[in-house]
Amino acid sequence: MKAVLCRQFGPPESLVIEELPAPEPGAGEVVVTVKAASVNFPDVLIIQNKYQVKPPLPFSPGSELAGIVKQVGEGVTNARPGDRVIAFATYGAFAEECLVPAARLLPIPAGMDFVTAAAFILTYGTSHHALRNRAATTPGETLLVLGAAGGVGIAAIEIGKVLGLRVIACASSDEKLAVCRQHGADEVINYAAQDLREGIKRAAGARGVDVIYDAVGGPYAEAALRSSNWRARLLVIGFASGEIPKLPLNLPLLMERSIIGVYWGEWSRRTPTEFAAAVNELGTWYAQGRLKPHVSSQYPLEQAAAAISELAARRAKGKVVIVP
Repeated sequence: MKAVLCRQFGPPESLVIEELPAPEPGAGEVVVTVKAASVNFPDVLIIQNKYQVKPPLPFSPGSELAGIVKQVGEGVTNARPGDRVIAFATYGAFAEECLVPAARLLPIPAGMDFVTAAAFILTYGTSHHALRNRAATTPGETLLVLGAAGGVGIAAIEIGKVLGLRVIACASSDEKLAVCRQHGADEVINYAAQDLREGIKRAAGARGVDVIYDAVGGPYAEAALRSSNWRARLLVIGFASGEIPKLPLNLPLLMERSIIGVYWGEWSRRTPTEFAAAVNELGTWYAQGRLKPHVSSQYPLEQAAAAISELAARRAKGKVVIVP
C-alpha cells in the first residue's frame, strides 16, 4: 500500500510517499481501507515534533478518516468487513490502509459520503463538547468564535445556532467571513482589518460576549476576554496562531470569568457513554440538515504535503481532505 511517511521531523515538504506492507490487525484491531482522511491542526504539529503525542519515526500522519473495514482482528465484535466507518487513529490515516483500535470506530451516518464523514466527527465533536459540556451554554447567550472559518470554527457556528446562541464570527479576511455568514453567523469581525475589541463592541454592545471559542490563541484571547461579560467563559481549543497566550489573572478575577480547557480526544476516551450520546446527537442534527460540513479542498495522497501546508498557512476555509 502507499503511505505518506514522516521519516524526519520537519515541515510538510519533508514528507515522502512510499510503498509499505499492508497492515495486519492484532487482537482488538481493525484494518480500514481509507476512502478519505481529513487534515487537522495536530497533523501540522506532529510532523514537527511539537505535538503532545510523539510517535517513533518513521510514521504516517493523519488521525481522522472514513473508509471501509477490510479486516478485523481477534475479539472484535463491533465491526465486520464491508462496514462503512469513521475511524480515529492517533496517526497513520494518510495512507491507503490504516490500522485502528476497534474501540475508535463509528458507523458513518446514513446518507453521508466518505469525504464528509472524514471531515465530521473531530471538528463537530470538539465544538459540541466545548459548547454543550464545558461551557454549558444557554439559549440567548452571545458566542464569539475566533478562527471562525476553520473546521472547528464553522462547526462552532453551526452548533451555536442549534443551541440557540447569537454567534459573532471572527476571521482574517472578508472571503473567510462570507463563508461564516453562509453557515449561520449573525455578525462578523475581520480582526486583520479592524481592532478586535472595537469590533466586539460594535457587534455585542457594551455588555460584551458570554462565551469565547478560541482555536487561535495569540493576542486575540486577551482582547476577547477583556470584551466579555460577567461570568463569561473562555474556551481554550487550540493555538493555530502558533502562540500560547499569557493572560493576566486579574481578568477572570474581576468579573468572575472562567478559563476552560477543551480536550475532546481525552474526554471521548474517558467517558465513552457520554461520547456515544454526543455522536448520536450530532448524527441526528446532520440528518435534520442543521449541520453542513464545509470541505474547501481535496488532495490526492501524493499531494498530502500541500494539503497540510494549506492548513498550516491558515488558508483553509472549513476542512481540507486527502482522498487516496
